[in-house]
Amino acid sequence: MRGRVAVLLAAGVLAVAGCAGPVQPADGRVRVVAAFYPLQFISEQVGGDRVAVENLTRAGAEPHDLELRPSQLAGLEDADLVVYLRGFQPAVDEAVDLQSHDKTFDVAGVDALRGADPHVWLDPVRLAAIADRLAGRLAAADPADADAIRARAAALGGRLRELDAEYSQGLAHCARRDVVTSHAAFGYLTARYDLVQVPVTGLNPDEEPGPQRVRDVARLARERGVTTIFFESLVSPKLSETVAKEIGAKAAVLDPLEGVEDGETYFTVMRANLEALRDALGCG
Repeated sequence: MRGRVAVLLAAGVLAVAGCAGPVQPADGRVRVVAAFYPLQFISEQVGGDRVAVENLTRAGAEPHDLELRPSQLAGLEDADLVVYLRGFQPAVDEAVDLQSHDKTFDVAGVDALRGADPHVWLDPVRLAAIADRLAGRLAAADPADADAIRARAAALGGRLRELDAEYSQGLAHCARRDVVTSHAAFGYLTARYDLVQVPVTGLNPDEEPGPQRVRDVARLARERGVTTIFFESLVSPKLSETVAKEIGAKAAVLDPLEGVEDGETYFTVMRANLEALRDALGCG
């Protein structure tokens, strides 16, 4: 596979040799390639107008199965910094392995992950720590703007801590604590706010659960008075609807923020998630 990526990279360099690549600002800005939306978000927030950010995953697309185009591989080669999460997108990992370590930032290395679960950005406190570490990398790439970069990171950290406080207060007094989801994408969020994630499937959203697992989740949900079965915005709702119908509950969206649509932001989606959780859990 690495050989295939190398061939595509060479093809991409040739393809863009006669035209502008995806991230080639001529105004002195730092060129950042972000693997998917939350990493694009913090790169733009911390870097401000001193960075030009390309997101490898288009808005509304499923990031797990990303296949890089030759032009994107060329953009990775030309970038000043590549912000990614190792283990989340195999194609990105393979391409990054061909880059210099001096120009890559693996957010999984900021703090120990929860096993194989990569969805660390759903914990605002952890995301603030990632943004702070990213500020150091961007400041090194743009020393003239280092103070402003660190100030923007501090401001973002303050907003993320405010969001954390909203979640803590909003989920403090709830009739239920079990969050039934179509797959196990919300472990960081539920752990932070003392909730219990009950996934129908594992970390792979394409995994098909066996009939016994579906029956077990339905039985547990019924016993614990669960009123809502959550599905993700980029995944078919059929599985959640099946379990919901089985127990007389409803199905609703809980967004993992992997491919946020244009016009939405990390904060708007996270606050929509909070309201969905409060409604589902009967929070006062």
